Parts: sequence; C-alpha cells; structure tokens
Amino acid sequence: MAIELVTKFAPYTDEIFHKESKKSLLTNNDFEWTGAHTVKVFKVTTSGMNDYGRNGPAVGNWSRYGAVGSLDATTEEMTLTKDRSFTFAIDKLDRDETLQQVAAASALARQQRVVVVPEVDSYVYGVMCTKAGTKAEAVELTKDNIYTEVLKGSEALDNALVPDTGRVLVVTPAVYTLMKLAPDIIMDSDIGQDMRIKGVISMLDGLAVVRVPAARLPEKFGFMVAHPCATVAPTKLEDYNVHENPPGISGSLVEGRICYDAFVLDNKAKAIYYQATT
Repeated sequence: MAIELVTKFAPYTDEIFHKESKKSLLTNNDFEWTGAHTVKVFKVTTSGMNDYGRNGPAVGNWSRYGAVGSLDATTEEMTLTKDRSFTFAIDKLDRDETLQQVAAASALARQQRVVVVPEVDSYVYGVMCTKAGTKAEAVELTKDNIYTEVLKGSEALDNALVPDTGRVLVVTPAVYTLMKLAPDIIMDSDIGQDMRIKGVISMLDGLAVVRVPAARLPEKFGFMVAHPCATVAPTKLEDYNVHENPPGISGSLVEGRICYDAFVLDNKAKAIYYQATT
C-alpha cells in the first residue's frame, strides 16, 4: 500500500548573513550637498617665519618683519559620482502563495542590508585606501610583526599632527586573529555599549579596533589606521518606494535609488595610513 507523505512549508525565510555598516566611525558628514551636486572647499597656505630686524630692516626689505609675501587660496572640488538604483516586482499571487514570505517590505529591507550597504561600504573603503596619505610598503603580516606594523601607523599619524582621539584601526577577520595570537598585544575589551553598537570590538593603544569582512575591503588589505576627519562620505539621496498595483503589474513594484560618494580631503590625507599585505 502506497502512502503519500505530507510536505509542509514553514512561514520562515532562510535569510542571508549580513554585517552592519561601520563606515560612520571612519568618515564624517561635515559638508552639505543639499541643492548642489558639487561642493568646493578652500585650501589656504601659510607664511614662513623670519628673523625680526630689531636694528632695522634687512637689506632689500622695507619692514623689520621681513619680506611681505602673499597667501595662496586654492580650492578642491568634490562632485558626487555614484548615482545607483535597483528595481524588482513581486507578483500578488507569489506573495499570497508563499505564506507572505515574498513580500515587498521584507524584500526591500533585505535588498538594503545585503546589497546596498555592502556596495557603499566597499566603495568608501576603496577610496580611503587609494587616497591614503601614507601607504606603507606591502609586507606579510604575522603574529610576530603585526603589533610593530600597527605602531608604525600610529607613529605616522602622530608625526602628521593628527588628533589623538577618535582614531580607528580597521582589520580583516584574518588580521584580527593574528592580533589575538600576538604575544605583545593586550587589547582592552572594556568599552562602552554605544561603541559596541557602532562596531568597535576592542581598543589597542588608543585605537578603536573595527573588524570588517574581507569582501568589503580591497584585495590584499592588511589594516588601516584612520581618523574620521579625513574622509567625507555624503549620501545626498536615499529614496526607496513600494508601489502597489502600478500600471502593468498585479502586485508590488519596488524601486530604490541612492546617490553617494566619498572624498579624502587633500590637507587631511595623512590622517589615513594604509598597510597592504603581500
């Protein structure tokens, strides 16, 4: 006698793993793009020091303060280049006959966390690595040299007069493992809940340690020491819509658009130290 067994579908979707964005720790939004597609900022030079002519002007000068020079005021331009979008439709019967698992709202949220956020993060990190003011020669990172190499990054920022507070150390999971195995590294895991929410997992010599998936970072990424003052990462437009029963579709039409970019300020590029691996 044949018995037909029951097949049952549970009202559950096996979601893809995802990671929240950590770029807010590494970037700033100091400039406003509302009403404009391009923002220009000034760079003004300074004047050199002279020996004061206490007994009179030096030969050829008319002032005891020295020769009068001029200051240069140039501009750097930041034009948004990333204007990205997506769209998909969900049929009304597909939504009904999948126990509401294929629904517009949940699909849109999934698109944002699985596709949009990783794309923006990867672009921002790529710009920071490319425009870093200090790019160390690529080395093979090991548990024996990782601490020394990180200290070189801190030293480079110290010499560039970068603010001591607010610095962030970005590492891949593999490099974080090396840090945990390093005999000289003692990381402080006693950090506030607000920092943990943002993605900080520990502190090392005043650096907030942030672990980022390798897939969101450039190839052969070792680590990066950065201060958020260097990188401007605006999102001018972030627009997501769900249209119910639009012309030509029985169901939901989901559309999304995001206009963003990332810029490293010329005079603050030294606040980024990038170390690649071999």
